[in-house]
Amino acid sequence: MPDSVPPSWRQSLTSWTNPVLAGMLALGVSAGIPFPLIFSTLSLWLREAGVERGAVTFFSWAALAYSFKFVWAPLVDAMPLPWLSKRFGRRRGWLLLAQVGVLAAICLLAVTDPAKGQASLTLMALFAVMLGFFAATQDVVIDAYRIERAGTHMQALMSSVYIAGYRLGMVIAGAGSLILTQTVAEAGGRHGGYSFFAWRFTYLTMATIMLLGLATTLLVAEPEKISASPENRHPPGFYGRLLVALLLAGAVFAMIFFRLMPMLAITGGWRETGRLALALSGALLTLVALTRFSFINRRMFKEAYLLPIADFFRNYGNQAAVKILLLIGLYRLSDIVMGVVANVFYLDLGFSKGEIAYISKTFGLVMTILGGFCGGTLCLRFGVMPIMFLGAALAAVANLLFALLAHIGHDTLFLTLAIAADNLAAGLAAAAFVAFLSGLTSRAFTAVQYAIFSSLMSLIPKFTGGYSGKMVTALGYEGFFMLTAAMSLPVLLLVWWNRHATTRRNEPGA
Repeated sequence: MPDSVPPSWRQSLTSWTNPVLAGMLALGVSAGIPFPLIFSTLSLWLREAGVERGAVTFFSWAALAYSFKFVWAPLVDAMPLPWLSKRFGRRRGWLLLAQVGVLAAICLLAVTDPAKGQASLTLMALFAVMLGFFAATQDVVIDAYRIERAGTHMQALMSSVYIAGYRLGMVIAGAGSLILTQTVAEAGGRHGGYSFFAWRFTYLTMATIMLLGLATTLLVAEPEKISASPENRHPPGFYGRLLVALLLAGAVFAMIFFRLMPMLAITGGWRETGRLALALSGALLTLVALTRFSFINRRMFKEAYLLPIADFFRNYGNQAAVKILLLIGLYRLSDIVMGVVANVFYLDLGFSKGEIAYISKTFGLVMTILGGFCGGTLCLRFGVMPIMFLGAALAAVANLLFALLAHIGHDTLFLTLAIAADNLAAGLAAAAFVAFLSGLTSRAFTAVQYAIFSSLMSLIPKFTGGYSGKMVTALGYEGFFMLTAAMSLPVLLLVWWNRHATTRRNEPGA
């Protein structure tokens, strides 16, 4: 079938019966559960425990692992794990390791009470970072598995099912955790206020649900091995050294961020930015030093990190590549910055955890999935870039509705309207954006390039989201949501600017 001719409705519907999609749905649930547990749900827990709002939003930086996963993606892509890779395969072996790490991190968070003081809060930050690392690693493996497990003609369906599963997992860990926490607290005689027992029970329950991902990994088939698999390029010892180097860099980052910087008498609004910048600089200098002294093989380093980037710039040209990267880095800015304070905003307006769960999470999930299917269909009929433009425009409208809600106050009907608009726009935009990112990748570097793109798309938004609490304090909720709506304006310009940059790769059927 020519690339310019979209598949018929009958062909599209028949493709949904492929059994591979069931496994992809379950893996999507497994990938979606960790994110709220270090983002919106954790923010609500910390706020209820009496943690200051600014400190709560800084915890969102624990999710920065999703933005830096490209650093260890080549290692995940190439390094065989002892016993696990031989027994389960290259992809499933790493997936099992990542899922066990996620489960352990959730359990550690569950037994840590943030209300007990700074020491407990620091431990909780460390466990949140651990959860972010293993969750991001799980994402890297699932993305590679999704691309390798099915042919090009199935990628749109694989992505749609994965996004639906991911959203379902987020609802389980979002709405489900809020409902469960409130139910357990009320059963224990607490009808308001903070209950550590309820939060601990909830997080342990989320860890139990993660067993679904482990079971799925054991049941699904390993993708066919690619003849040019990167694991055959270098001896295993080379990758072992890279692993040690990354662990050392991570240790330097943790020492500077969690131990050294708090000891220094630095104050002011940019204190946390300074901590993050110095910690990242220390980790980068560690890797540079280890490479210079030949602890890391330079040829392997070049193949792992530089060739995929060079391939991207060679395919699109320097000017077009820079415009594409700007669009990737800013497209989700409004959505993520707003999402950091969403649950706190609902609480401050007087909505109960039950109302937040049912309206924001459960009803929101339905609207997101509906938006995703609409987005996929519209992309098939009209192309990716027009739907990305539509998604960004709808996101701005949704943020203006939240600004109006902040002015109105507690109004369940208007909250439902705002949530419907926001989630419909998010689902539609996500479907188009995933198609956009998938179309950018080269088959020779699919896993690493996709990790770079998906890391870049959340790096600036999540870093900016760390200051959302301070933005609310300075501007109020109305001003904050108007600011997030304005953040969509440069995105619309970038989409229009890139409207011809990826036409060849993002036409329907390409």
